[in-house]
Amino acid sequence: MLKVHAKKLEAVEVLSLEGQIVSGDTETLRGAVRLVDGISDIVLDLSNVSAVDAHGLGVLLQLREQTLANGIHFELMNVNEPVSRVFKITRLDTVFQINSGIQFFPNTAHMRMPVAA
Repeated sequence: MLKVHAKKLEAVEVLSLEGQIVSGDTETLRGAVRLVDGISDIVLDLSNVSAVDAHGLGVLLQLREQTLANGIHFELMNVNEPVSRVFKITRLDTVFQINSGIQFFPNTAHMRMPVAA
């Protein structure tokens, strides 16, 4: 079961996903994206996503197109290695903007992460 935790940071809606983005389990994500209002950016945090299938990729592409058509910036963040491989194999890593949390939230991430010497 896919869980979506929403957090609004000024004009940015961060949707933290937990579970699998797979066939039969994407309506929660679609609904969460439909509910956002008055924002300039949507960021999907995939750090707790364990799998994405072809249907899930299709839903992500649809959501990207819908948000971009409405003038909302859409990106993915914290894509873990197994899910990242799916994006690379399908070459969707060239379609989606994929960033780490450090790049998206530089001040917050810097305070949380120890600096390596």
